[in-house]
Amino acid sequence: MKKLLPAVVLSMGLLLTGCAGTPKMSVQDSCAFLNKDTFVPSGNQQQKADQIAKHYQDVADKVAPEVAAPIQEMADTMKQVAGSSLGAESAEQTKKLTEQHNKIGEYCK
Repeated sequence: MKKLLPAVVLSMGLLLTGCAGTPKMSVQDSCAFLNKDTFVPSGNQQQKADQIAKHYQDVADKVAPEVAAPIQEMADTMKQVAGSSLGAESAEQTKKLTEQHNKIGEYCK
């Protein structure tokens, strides 16, 4: 049993390291990725808002942290929109989305 313990610890360490997440793209690669993004939601307003929130979340998980932060904010905002009765953005939510979009623009000039 004593000989097995180091092997288990080593294999668990490798397993956990492998689960640490996929490497993020560079800012330049992230911007190129965003420029090629052709996602188009479908359905009613609530369904579209939910699909957009999920898409933003997926994108935020892939791109460079500098670009991911505003996209994550956008995903969180769209989750709120999707949870509303009509699935429509309020003026404040539209303002937040515009601000975050502009932050992405600062990195992707």
